[in-house]
Amino acid sequence: MAAETIVRFEDVSYEYGAQKHILDEVSFGVRRGAKITLMGQNGAGKSTLFGLITKAIQPESGEIHIEKGLSIAIARQVIPRSELNLTVRDFFQKCFTQPALAPPAHKASGGRSKASARQGKIYDIDLRIDAVLEIVNLVGHEKVHDRVVKSFSGGQQARLLLASALIQSPDLLLLDEPTNNLDKAGIAHLTEFLVAYQKTVIVISHDADFLNAFTHGVLYLDVHTHNVEQYAGNYFDVVAEISARVEKERMKNAQLQKTIIANKEQANKFAKKGGGLRLVAKRMRNKASEAEEAMVEVRREDKTIKSFTIPVQENLSGELLHITAVKTIRNYKPVVRKKKISLRKNEHLLLKGPNGIGKSTLLEAIAHNEAEGTKITPGVRVGYYRQDFSNLDFEASVYDELMAAMDKQVEERLRTVAAGFLISSELIHAEIGHLSEGQKGLVAFARLVLLQPGLLILDEPTNHINFRHLPVIAKALDAYQGAMILVSHVPEFVARIRIDDVLDLEK
Repeated sequence: MAAETIVRFEDVSYEYGAQKHILDEVSFGVRRGAKITLMGQNGAGKSTLFGLITKAIQPESGEIHIEKGLSIAIARQVIPRSELNLTVRDFFQKCFTQPALAPPAHKASGGRSKASARQGKIYDIDLRIDAVLEIVNLVGHEKVHDRVVKSFSGGQQARLLLASALIQSPDLLLLDEPTNNLDKAGIAHLTEFLVAYQKTVIVISHDADFLNAFTHGVLYLDVHTHNVEQYAGNYFDVVAEISARVEKERMKNAQLQKTIIANKEQANKFAKKGGGLRLVAKRMRNKASEAEEAMVEVRREDKTIKSFTIPVQENLSGELLHITAVKTIRNYKPVVRKKKISLRKNEHLLLKGPNGIGKSTLLEAIAHNEAEGTKITPGVRVGYYRQDFSNLDFEASVYDELMAAMDKQVEERLRTVAAGFLISSELIHAEIGHLSEGQKGLVAFARLVLLQPGLLILDEPTNHINFRHLPVIAKALDAYQGAMILVSHVPEFVARIRIDDVLDLEK
């Protein structure tokens, strides 16, 4: 007996502003117990789809049916800035006191409605926190309930986000890029949990191996048609099915195109001869028209960013960065270790270590030339790719942020670089804060190209980025001729980049 449908979209349309069409009369269903991948290009609207399911936003038209009483929780991509100063206890308590994500209504239509309140303060919250932190493998030698959220590393914050959804024990779990910032052990732990999870899951991720381990269905949000295609099967099987279908459609269209051209050429030849041959010419034109009507619209592949180069700052020579000591975190306490490293032009350093050991903290301090035991040579321009994009001005437009990075402000150069990173003429005037996380990442890379740094610092540059772009980015980093420090938990990505030295904070 088939499981019942717990979420159903019927002809749902949604627009972001007057010009940004996201969904166009989308219809699909999610059955109880399903584990589904939500695929789509950066900016296609995957997080928007989650917002519609949770009632955070309402559709322009159509209906979204949610099973009565269904509880829904979402593990967001990033912790909101307003929650970074909360203690861990207050952060989790807020999961139960904020407005409900799924009001107990049988269906939601285009009308706006107020969400019902959650159940109020949870008095055994510490016990629940202990249990859920065990699940996400965030346990240490001391209780963390009174620690401030912002004191955790990016990887540890990713675990807190996941735990904040799991602590609610939802019927439907929505995961938005849950592997971002997680180290290998964290991803393995999360995968093991999801394989055994008995309830319904929809997950957005660019990690193919992770997705294939537990999902058995795909919802594909097409950025070109604004529609959702639904497939059954594991992730790799579905990707293969889509590729085979696209290739079949291309071959069919190629054959039809030959027929069209041949019939039109014949029609023109017979028409010129006149007489009874004009009727033959008419029949040939009709055949050409029938062939044109038979052509199918092949799903356009996700666009990939253009190959790019990050130019290096001119007139650099000698040592650019000198390290004599590094500060790491052991059992939540700082430990300073002596380490001698010198980075010169065209030298790449890989910074390794598990979540929570202090990689991002060290990179932040180096980027601002405030790290104890490190010194950037005066005059060296630093390009810093921060994993949470907080060094971008979220209230500025993309145009203004990119223009501010340029030494010589040339608009034609700015627009050419932006276009290579799929930043359209429409998107270039949007506020940074309104972009998807993936689009922010592409803006950050465009900014580095325009900045022309001498020292490049990259903290998890694969986070949120469409997997199609990663080989292009890796090639650019491999060829970068300045000094570079890289942090990444994606071994396939790192393997594509020349690494001259490794600093392992764990050893």
